Amino acid sequence: MDTDLLLTVGIVLLVLSVPSLLSAWVESRAPRMGAIMAVVALGMISAALIESPGGYTFEEVPGVVLKTVMRLFD
Repeated sequence: MDTDLLLTVGIVLLVLSVPSLLSAWVESRAPRMGAIMAVVALGMISAALIESPGGYTFEEVPGVVLKTVMRLFD
């Protein structure tokens, strides 16, 4: 899998896990699904950072995400 795609999907999953975590916290229940999503997302992000030849800087991340989304519409 492409490292740019791994990074993008990982970031999206991490953002989507936040509402699930907050909902579980507010309802006083175990945040199982949110925690699983967050762990998978962090694993994908770290795999992308490790496998990328030059790594990513914080300034590059928005461009990488935009490039990956634009590839989706080509």
